[in-house]
Amino acid sequence: MTDKRRFQGLRIPRIRHRLPQLPQLPAAPPEDRQIVIQTTPPSPIGSASVPPNFRAASEWVWRSLVIGVGIVALLWLISKLSEVVFPVIIALLLAALLEPVLHRLRIVLPRGLAAFVTVLGTLAVLVALFSFVGNQFATQLDDIVGQVSEGVSQSRQWAVDTFGLTEGQITTYVSDTWSKFAEGDAMSSRAAQAGLTVGHLLTGFFLAMFSLFFFLYDGAGIWAWLVRLFPRTARAKVLSSGAIAWNQLKAFTRATILVAGTDALGISVGALVLGVPFASGIALLVFIGSFIPIVGALLSGFVAVALAFVAKGPITALIMLGVVITVQQLESHVLQPLLLGRAVRVHPLAVILAIATGIIVGGVIGALTAVPLVAVLNAVGHNLLAPVPEDADDPSELVTGAERAEIRADLAEADERAKRHHGPSPHDA
Repeated sequence: MTDKRRFQGLRIPRIRHRLPQLPQLPAAPPEDRQIVIQTTPPSPIGSASVPPNFRAASEWVWRSLVIGVGIVALLWLISKLSEVVFPVIIALLLAALLEPVLHRLRIVLPRGLAAFVTVLGTLAVLVALFSFVGNQFATQLDDIVGQVSEGVSQSRQWAVDTFGLTEGQITTYVSDTWSKFAEGDAMSSRAAQAGLTVGHLLTGFFLAMFSLFFFLYDGAGIWAWLVRLFPRTARAKVLSSGAIAWNQLKAFTRATILVAGTDALGISVGALVLGVPFASGIALLVFIGSFIPIVGALLSGFVAVALAFVAKGPITALIMLGVVITVQQLESHVLQPLLLGRAVRVHPLAVILAIATGIIVGGVIGALTAVPLVAVLNAVGHNLLAPVPEDADDPSELVTGAERAEIRADLAEADERAKRHHGPSPHDA
């Protein structure tokens, strides 16, 4: 019997699948037993009661306080570490100034040897300059003493004729002033302070030269190490800010060298023509002082006026004062705008405040390094913050047309409110 016939006689039973019964859901409770959850509005004591403008102002205030505390802490730290910080800043300025010299030497010398020759040449120029000034002072010392003695006599006679003083009053005043200055404790403390200052200056000088060599030799490696300290997402902005800061330093140092040379040349030529002694020392002092913009050449030029007063009398001192003011005006109105232009654009008020802060924090060295630091921070801040027009001289240029329309609408609304409550607007006059 085949398989087909075998299966035809069989009857396969039907299997019934029964689904499991689902549990019945409870019936809805009657109306009188329903649970109702009702929410209450927030209490007016919460943050929602604070006006948005007041909340935004408070956030700006506490953030500004935090930034101010950070700046004060940074200035305090710089003042405590001034013997290290300021030599490093001076080395950076010298590296920005001497970078073209290094590139020219790199054509014929290895990088390390080129950096060493650049530093050695800088030392040689400084030593030669100060040696020349010292030799001039030693050579002219006798003439200076004679001219000063004669000038003091003329000044005393001028004071007697002009102010009606007597020789006895002038002699008493000079002797009392000298006795106060030459008191034992005061003189010893001044001598100790002077010795300590000279030691700090020598230490800072050699630290600056040492730092200058490594900035010239491996400046790119040092900068790469600093950039690696930042998160990877911020490195692009750090690199662009570093390039902008370096360009600002180069522009500032090269322009300031030209300005300082012009100031020193003008004032020293005026001193030579008028016969003021020690003109070479005056030129060096004015050259160093001109690194402090606006006030540096003027303050250092007063030394030439004082020498002219004690050596040649008041008339020559007045002429020397006119020469100093003329050179300072030439610097402020011609040299600074022409050489610096918009490359290092810092407002004169910011320059004065930076110089005052530098004097408080680091004395004369702080005043020398304050302005380039402010110029660098200004350029880096423009790069990191929201872009604004670089040549915007008026606040209205910093907003768009729609924002200007909104400002005008706010002013019109304020005028309407003032008229409604307090009569006519003061702007109508």
